[in-house]
Amino acid sequence: MHLRFRQLQAFHATIETGTVTGAASILGVSQPAISNLLHQLERQTRFKLFERIKGRLIATPEANLLYQEIDTVVRGFDHVSQAVIDLQNKQAGQLQVASQHSMSFGFMPKLIARFAHGRPDMTISFQSQYSAKIQEWVMSGLFEIGVCEIPVLHDTLEVHPITVETLIAMPEDSPLAQHQVLTPELLDGVPFIVMGPDHMTHRRTREAFHSAGIPLKTRVHSHLFKNLLSFVKEGMGVSILDPFVLDFDFEGGFITRPFRPTIMMEMAVITSKTRPLSAIGQDFLSLLLSELETYSPSVR
Repeated sequence: MHLRFRQLQAFHATIETGTVTGAASILGVSQPAISNLLHQLERQTRFKLFERIKGRLIATPEANLLYQEIDTVVRGFDHVSQAVIDLQNKQAGQLQVASQHSMSFGFMPKLIARFAHGRPDMTISFQSQYSAKIQEWVMSGLFEIGVCEIPVLHDTLEVHPITVETLIAMPEDSPLAQHQVLTPELLDGVPFIVMGPDHMTHRRTREAFHSAGIPLKTRVHSHLFKNLLSFVKEGMGVSILDPFVLDFDFEGGFITRPFRPTIMMEMAVITSKTRPLSAIGQDFLSLLLSELETYSPSVR
């Protein structure tokens, strides 16, 4: 089987954007060209890539597995292309940072913007993703610096640990606001909005309720802290959230209280042990670690 890279690009762009139109726009070709490349890939792989359900293009399970395999390859090619452009334009350098999702809605864009001030020729590559993928990206050299949740799965990564204290968020008109600190006893029967069952905040919350002999009542499961906070604002329940999503949400509609026993979130700033950081990367790493010190429980 001789797969063409352009076919993989078309497939990757379609998955990323969710439409053939979006893929065509990203790759600068016509919609029929994208459709043709996808048909070629389906013929060669001998499985269907997409189903159209209620007007939406839905990737098949086989397509999702294929996407996971080619994601790093296609992004790697994009990085090579960007590096060539930077060299042609005599750019001063590139900041390459990836972070877990809750930092990406406020904390990291503000910090990067601050760092970029006075560096007009610096280009920036920033992505948010799940922690395991961030570790893969840093390990493979696609990004110089990553921020992820523990555990770190690869011994070729340099680890700078971070520990932050979570808070419990509730609707702004919640009667629970009368308490300065919330406990499992005070939250008996209150619906919770939680991350997946394997996430450390969900697991540790379950343990706290179990130790108190109180059942944890879960109402909504989701996969992003930002989603959890949105459900809180809608009055669906309360949620244990990290400070990054809370500190950079300025819309209101919620209040926070400490929860006891304290639910800590363990994270890490990671870099590669096998390749040196660029000068820009070293400067940003110093700024990032300094800024994250303010989130230490002893400081806050």
